Amino acid sequence: MSSPITSFTDEALIAFDTLADRASNLIQPTLRLGVTGLSRAGKTVFITALVHNLLHGGRLPMFEAAHSGRLARSFLEPQPDDAVPRFQYEDHAARMISDRIWPDSTRAISELRLVVEYESASGWNRFFSGGRLCLDIVDYPGEWLLDLPLLGQDFAAFSLNAASLARSPVRADLAAPWLEKAGTIDPHKPADEADARELARLFTDYLRACKQDERALSTLPPGRFLMPGDLDGSPALTFAPLPNLPDTPAPKGSLMAMMERRYESYKSVVVKPFFREHVARLDRQIVLIDAMQAMNAGHEAVIDLERALSDVLSCFRPGSGSLLTSLVSRRIDKVLIAATKADHLHHESHDRLEAIARRIVERASSHIGSSGADIEVLAMAAVRATREATVRQDGEELPVIVGTPLDGERIGGELFDGKRKTAIFPGDLPKNPDAFFKAVDAASKPPLPDINIVRFRPPLIEETENGIKLSLPHIRLDRALDYLLGDRLA
Repeated sequence: MSSPITSFTDEALIAFDTLADRASNLIQPTLRLGVTGLSRAGKTVFITALVHNLLHGGRLPMFEAAHSGRLARSFLEPQPDDAVPRFQYEDHAARMISDRIWPDSTRAISELRLVVEYESASGWNRFFSGGRLCLDIVDYPGEWLLDLPLLGQDFAAFSLNAASLARSPVRADLAAPWLEKAGTIDPHKPADEADARELARLFTDYLRACKQDERALSTLPPGRFLMPGDLDGSPALTFAPLPNLPDTPAPKGSLMAMMERRYESYKSVVVKPFFREHVARLDRQIVLIDAMQAMNAGHEAVIDLERALSDVLSCFRPGSGSLLTSLVSRRIDKVLIAATKADHLHHESHDRLEAIARRIVERASSHIGSSGADIEVLAMAAVRATREATVRQDGEELPVIVGTPLDGERIGGELFDGKRKTAIFPGDLPKNPDAFFKAVDAASKPPLPDINIVRFRPPLIEETENGIKLSLPHIRLDRALDYLLGDRLA
């Protein structure tokens, strides 16, 4: 049956792809893991750390298969999808370990196959043969996922929603140039390429401004406007919503008709293939969120992150079908929401970060739970860039984190060069997560303490006596692995 974002033709193609995948799985058991998240949540770092720890026997005490010694070996193999760029694990690992530089953010979709050989926990299964699981990791920008709700909207609804968001208090000043220009143009006037290009440019500038650290907003469709790739300058990306659309149909040859046509092309050429060829083929999904950055930006950014995650999670195909239906309809049976950068806080605040993340996904998680799929929330750091310590101040022990701030970072009035370590008090998160979801009167005293958001360099990885680099340190990466993979390695 088709869904609000797919047609019967889409479902037929999805069923065909699923049958092909299932046939391949009979010979080689495979799990397709989707990794996504909004900007700077740490998708590339997570995948690199996951692969590095499995390849190099990292310390993973909460990952049962590793803790019990049942993992035989892990190694990389060529990925099955030749048309998808390979995730350049080796380059990213070298930048973090040798150069101590964080890898660049995800700009497009990529894939990597990691083969895990293991001994089954069942004595009966061990009697027949050793286990082998192909883990196909699919990395894609969360901004692309935010486009999927557009499949259920026509151009008028898209314009109405975009204008409503743009006029909200936290966005109005950033959207003013686009709204002003769009307000001067009659949608029924003859189509003009210069107008289309100017409106698309102003709308894209507004989306980019929303994404900056000062606002840290998350609901920013269309996602390819921020990450155009090889579509940059194409008609499919040269459109913009038109506020104050008239109720009358668009006259043939009008600017409104041109924008409608290009919007529909964007959905058919960009969004639908992405959903059908990638999202609809996933077995499990992890969504990384930078809740720390949103909290640092304020109430509006937290509410916007909640809205974005609700949109994202509503587009997955969660559920657990029967043996027969699973042959033609793939479903995501587990979703992990991971609040990253837990190493930027003392461990005393980790549970509070996790509680805030649970509150952010509260509305969306009920939909996934009702489908029969499982959803979990975790505070983690795929790569731990700091260590914890205590300092004495005014006769009291103060918990701090110690790390090397990136070149150009400022703490107070001090500018760092990327070489010197320092200790900072990161601040305490509130016990009640609802505090971040209540608007604060600007004239009143803010009820929340400041959170010191400092960007640190990757850690210095020690070597053994034989010159072998140890695995990347982490916080709760093992718990994430156990949740996502544990039952498939039983």
